[in-house]
Amino acid sequence: MDKYETRRLALKAFIDSLGRGGTAQVASRIGKDASYVSRMLYDEGKPGRKRIGEDTLEALARAYPEKFGSSISVSPVPATETAGDYVRVQHLDAEAGMGEGRINDDYPEVIRSMDFEPAYIRSVVGFVPPPGRLILITGRGDSMIPVIQPGESLIVDTGVAGFDGDGIYLINTGNGQQIKALQDRGDAIYVVSANAGLYPAFPLPAHALVAGKVYLRNRIDRLN
Repeated sequence: MDKYETRRLALKAFIDSLGRGGTAQVASRIGKDASYVSRMLYDEGKPGRKRIGEDTLEALARAYPEKFGSSISVSPVPATETAGDYVRVQHLDAEAGMGEGRINDDYPEVIRSMDFEPAYIRSVVGFVPPPGRLILITGRGDSMIPVIQPGESLIVDTGVAGFDGDGIYLINTGNGQQIKALQDRGDAIYVVSANAGLYPAFPLPAHALVAGKVYLRNRIDRLN
């Protein structure tokens, strides 16, 4: 039994112990859609299955340290990822919606990590963050077209946990993670979509969580 199956069985047993609504409860605590958590419970080989990677395991350990903090080991960040000659940004085993609901397309994560010169990251973020603070995440849906296309990878600073000026953020308003613009319009902070015709702006709910700020978009266009 490999580590992913061990994690899947442990998560399944824990969710079963929570009873009705357990999947939604766990999803809310770790900042993922309930449908995503359900797919983490799929048996190996079932289409749409999501493995429980290191980032997800760390999120589970933070949310439920008594269940996942020590019983299932979390792999440390390799020493090569903390070297001073580059900054490695890993892809998070998650997805963020860009719309009111999920779309059916399941875009593959073709980029698993990206390496940057520290000077470049400093010019973008203002400093060189510690390993693991910057993450890659894939956007889904159509609400941020044309600024962000479905399937594009975004670099998010997870150290930003609140409104930090107008920009694009990773937020959770209660329906899973979403990529949205936040704008200060004087009377309130508004959640704004680039595709405003289909997704009107609305005030940021008081219960909403800010999980990070988007700094870079990785776009790969086919030319031939």
